This record gives sequence, structure tokens and C-alpha cells, in this order.
Amino acid sequence: MHDVALPSIYVVSDGRGQTCSQVLQAALVQFEGHRLTIVVESEVRTVERVQAIVDDAARAGAVVFYTLVEDATRRAMLDATTRLSVPVVDVLGPALSALFGLLKSDPQAKAGLLYASEREEFDRYDAIDYTLKHDDGLRPDELDQAHVVLVGVSRAAKSSTCFFLAYRGIKAANVPLVPGLPPPPELLALDPKKVIGLWVNPARLQIVREARARTLGLGNEIDYLDPKLLRQEVREAHRTMLKRGWRIIDASYMAVEEIARDVMKLLEAG
Repeated sequence: MHDVALPSIYVVSDGRGQTCSQVLQAALVQFEGHRLTIVVESEVRTVERVQAIVDDAARAGAVVFYTLVEDATRRAMLDATTRLSVPVVDVLGPALSALFGLLKSDPQAKAGLLYASEREEFDRYDAIDYTLKHDDGLRPDELDQAHVVLVGVSRAAKSSTCFFLAYRGIKAANVPLVPGLPPPPELLALDPKKVIGLWVNPARLQIVREARARTLGLGNEIDYLDPKLLRQEVREAHRTMLKRGWRIIDASYMAVEEIARDVMKLLEAG
């Protein structure tokens, strides 16, 4: 017994396709239980690409939903779907016509304006998602995707600084420098300009760690709080930063926003 091909819908957009996809999903909830194939074609900016997509849709017996704003691609979509008898839904067309009638003004017909207007918000969401997934040395194989990687000993304000940066659209990861262990090879493979070390003097670090230990109900006997081992840990981390050519910020008495400001200055300096 042969499988029956699923009905197909092509979502065609000169942007990322989110608007068209959301409208389609809103309609599909009225047809719950039906299986179908959805093909998303984004960043469609040329007549040739429109024609190729409609050819594919015709062969698949598909319906095309589209959000195209440039005159050339809109005309190409109308011509191709008419010629090949492909059912088509112009998602933005009625809205553009209504606004033209109301405002007595032609639309700009520029692709990607919605994404451009919301780019800062999209970048912030992407950065926050990345930073959450790459906190405290997680997923080292993806460090090359970061805008900046912060390194330092435990309680050097790496995580809090990363999240402050992420809120500003900067993909920030952090990797702890653990005494006695070499840094991960993925970190060492990065351009040194992408890695910034946060240094905290031993006296300040002692105070911060003691406060952390009290919060967690830890005793003072742990190595984490031993003054001699703590000083050794700070020295070892500092030597690693210098050896690798990583730029260093003295974060001993700085607020998180001040550390983040200095990180951004270093990134801008290149």
C-alpha cells in the first residue's frame, strides 16, 4: 500500500516568513487533526526565485501563501500562479490596499522593513538565549558563535556581566578558569580579542566567596575559601590570561554595569 502524499503549503516571504507563518497557523487551528507539509521560502527578493518556487508548488499541487512587498516580485507571483493555476493567498495585499485608501499614500515597497524595525529586539532575544545556553562553560563547541567570552575564577561576576551584555544584544559566553585544569581547547582556539579576563584581587574575592558560602550554608573549612589556595588560584588565572594574550579588566570593585561598559569598550576597540 502506497503512502498518500500530504497536502502542501508554500510560505513565501521577502523577510523571515514569520508574519505569513503566523497567519497560516491561526487559520490551521480551525483544521485540527489534518496533516500537511509546510515549505517556508524566506528572503525571496528576485523574480527568478519567485518563478522557481511557483514551479515547485505547481508540481506539488500546493497552495502558496505569500507576503511580498516589492512590485516586481508581487507581479511575478501573480503572473506565475495565474499561468500555472496555483491557488494563492496574498496575506498582505488586502491590508496594503486598505491603508492606501485610508492614507492616500503608496507603500514604500521595501522588503525587510518589519525585521529592520524589530532587529534590536530580535538580537536581544537571540543573545539572551545564547548566553543562557553557554553559561559557566556549557557547550564549548559553540564558543566561536559568541561576540565575547568572559573568563575568570569563580565569583568574578562572569555570569551576571554576560546577562547584562545579552540584554544589549551581545552574545556573551563565560568559561571558568579552574585551578589545576587547562582551559578547554575550544576557548584556546578563539581569536584572543574575543576573550576578556575578569580579574578580582584576592582580598575582594575572599569577601565575595564568604558571602556566597553563607548563603549556601557552607562551612569555612572548604578549599573554596582557603586564603592561601584562593591567592594561588587568582595568580594562576592571571598567568593564563597573560599567556594567552587575553585583555583583562580589574573587576574587583566594579558594579556589573561598569564591567559590562568596559567590555563593550574593548569590543568596540577591536
